Amino acid sequence: MPTSHLYIGLISGTSVDGVDCVVVDLKDFRPQLLAAMTSPLPDDLRAQVLRLCQGENISLRNLGETNIALGREFAKAANALLSSANLSPQDIAAVGSHGQTVWHEPESRFPFTLQLGDPNTIAQHTGITTVADLRGRDLAAGGQGAPLAPLLHRAVFRSDSFVRAVVNIGGISNITVLPVNGDCLAYDTGPGNVLMDYWIDKHLAKPFDRDGEWAAQGKPNQTLLNQLLSESYFSKAAPKSTGRELFNGTWLEQKLGTVAEISAEDVQATLLAFTAHSISQELKRYNAEELFVCGGGAHNRVLMSSLESLLTPTKVAPTTELGIDPDWVEAIAFAWMAKQTIEGNLVDTGPFTGAAAPIPLGGIYRA
Repeated sequence: MPTSHLYIGLISGTSVDGVDCVVVDLKDFRPQLLAAMTSPLPDDLRAQVLRLCQGENISLRNLGETNIALGREFAKAANALLSSANLSPQDIAAVGSHGQTVWHEPESRFPFTLQLGDPNTIAQHTGITTVADLRGRDLAAGGQGAPLAPLLHRAVFRSDSFVRAVVNIGGISNITVLPVNGDCLAYDTGPGNVLMDYWIDKHLAKPFDRDGEWAAQGKPNQTLLNQLLSESYFSKAAPKSTGRELFNGTWLEQKLGTVAEISAEDVQATLLAFTAHSISQELKRYNAEELFVCGGGAHNRVLMSSLESLLTPTKVAPTTELGIDPDWVEAIAFAWMAKQTIEGNLVDTGPFTGAAAPIPLGGIYRA
């Protein structure tokens, strides 16, 4: 059993905008963030990841080389953060690496989820024991493999007084419902930033819509919004999870082909409304009194205002009010999961993923 209480969490999310890396002290109930940084992925590597996410024209060589290249980038990010925080590998109990999801297929004949970022490479290049492949065991136990960040939400954000919900708005959005008593639940609600990022990159060559400024210049188109919300995923019962395999540029272009021509900024405004409505229509089922937002979407001023309007009188605020910066909640979650695995704890993912029984999460790659 490690004597250190310090863990590193690593993740590159659905938006593929960089490696989020944190050092967190997990000695006490509430994680204490000691250091954090995001390391952008090289442009050519990001482009290769996005091609793999499309599932077309893939070679085994590209898949294998991308796996190793991402492992090196994850290790590089961890080493850079340790250096900036004046810490050494010996100070860290373990790394919890989510990796980079390139495909998620929990309901195929042989359910699987594929995260790249070779953990052997991370362990070798950092000198730190690494916990990875955190979703695979959940799938083997009959779960969806996602969402897993709600495990941290349940552990640290639950209230004794209010029904709370937490929504993580990354590329994909997921909600966690935290009742005062009884079982928690969580699932993916649908797109977060992924479609808005695609559309602004296509038209303005920008990676994301800062503060929702471009969306604010347009007006939501109700016909298109209804078409987007008609996707069958939204009528499926939980547990459920999704990703770029469904919600991607091709899917959006097909939907756009069924409606009259709309200006680019009106499409962006509609995509923002789509994210807000797909989240709010789920949250209204649970009568949450407080909603706390994490992930990149917490910085989208227009999106936050839209959620406040749709969910009145529910309080809507970033997780900063609960003591954790919204940018780092997910990376902290994977550090927390690594601690559970290193300590040999079984984790009850069932309320969130549908897994049949508590399970160990991930494999351990010794330094």
